[in-house]
This record gives sequence, C-alpha cells and structure tokens, in this order.
Amino acid sequence: MSDSYKTLKKYSSDEFVEKRSRFIGYAMPVTSEDQAIDFINKIKKEHWDARHNCYAYSLRENGIKRYSDDGEPQGTAGVPMLEVLNKNGIVDAVVVVTRYFGGILLGTGGLARAYSQGAKIALNACGIVTMSMCAECCVSCSYNRYGKINTLIMNNGGAVDDTAFADDVKLSFHIPVDLLPALKKDIADATAGEGEVKIIDEKYYETAE
Repeated sequence: MSDSYKTLKKYSSDEFVEKRSRFIGYAMPVTSEDQAIDFINKIKKEHWDARHNCYAYSLRENGIKRYSDDGEPQGTAGVPMLEVLNKNGIVDAVVVVTRYFGGILLGTGGLARAYSQGAKIALNACGIVTMSMCAECCVSCSYNRYGKINTLIMNNGGAVDDTAFADDVKLSFHIPVDLLPALKKDIADATAGEGEVKIIDEKYYETAE
C-alpha cells in the first residue's frame, strides 16, 4: 500500500443546469464499500423523484472501483464519473450525480460531458487532500532546548500535536515516515544526542502537497 494517497476533505455538493436538465453532484470521503453504498442509497432516497442517480466510487481497499449509469445510455454516466476520480488520483471517495430531466435530449457525448462536469464540481466543492503515512512520535528535552526542537519538527515537515511541561518538556508530534530520518539526525545534532525520538505508532494524516 502506498505511503500517500489523495482523497476528499469533506462531504459537499454543487449543481448546474444543462439544456434545462438539472444536475446535482454529491461527493464524500469513504473508507469501505458499505459506506459508499449507504451514501448512494441516501442520495437516491432524497431524490426519489429524479430521473437518474448515477454513481461511481473508488476504494484503496482491494482496489475496488464501481459505477452505475442508473438508466442512462451505457457508458455515458458512471464511466465518465469514475474517470474523473481516476484522472485526479482520488481514492476512498464516492460521487453521485442526480439528474432531473429537462425535456431536451443531450446525446451520448453531451451526457458524458454533463456527468463528468457533475463529478468535477462535486470534488472541487469537497476539496482534495493528500494523506501520507506518518510516524507518531515523542521526544523529551530540557526547557532551554524546547524552542529549537519545536522549530526543527516544523521545519522538517512535522506537526506538533501536544506539548507537556513537567520536569522537562515532552513534545508529541507526527511526521511523514520518509522525513523522519533527517529530523532524528537534526534533533540528535541539536541536543548532543540527548533528544531521543521515540516512535509510538504509524497512521495516515493530511499533509501538504
């Protein structure tokens, strides 16, 4: 499994009208097929009176990818929506585009463009984030070295999650695993080897591009 991946920041939606047909794009971060299906069913229930509720989702787990045209001509809705996820490298996400038919046929090309657009605006509304495998760590130091170590953590791409002040200062932080060796060396150099970084766990965190 990769040390980083792109997904959605939050649930959101957006909509547009094309030749009197109303297209509403919904998107949400999910981590399982059950969550994706529950979300799709929720939108279908909310828009029970719509002509179509097409969907696509992509999961990291087992590389699962699914889509549905929900009554639109084959290949004009679900596949274009899945392509939007694929081209943006987005996983652990589900997109639903609801269409209220406006009486004017769009043709197969027009439908594919409209459903792609519905997916794109939904993703843009959600925001795309990069999740990286990070080491959750802690390090203790004397008070006079606290400022220096705090700065080193941030300058090396880490983020301080908690600071405990007692006889000494204990900083809890997370940092992408590939950046940890350089930080450990910098801290060791800055503290004459006294500042020992201990790894507590590893998990995915939102990180900058």
